[in-house]
Amino acid sequence: MLHDHGMQIMNVELVGDAYAIAANYLRLSGAMPDTIAPDERLVDIIVQLVHRGEFNKLRLANKAISMFEMAQSA
Repeated sequence: MLHDHGMQIMNVELVGDAYAIAANYLRLSGAMPDTIAPDERLVDIIVQLVHRGEFNKLRLANKAISMFEMAQSA
């Protein structure tokens, strides 16, 4: 958990941006239904990646897409 309030806000924005990119792709590809509610699995994947030290939103989105699709096919 981050202690610096400014850093926490930045990470919330980062997670939100990465989620928007990944969810848009997954919805357009048909891998995820087009709903208003966020997909908890996708959020969890992105948060795990941030905890592992990934802070680039495009890399986060791409890795999350790959992980989400792999979990769907398993």
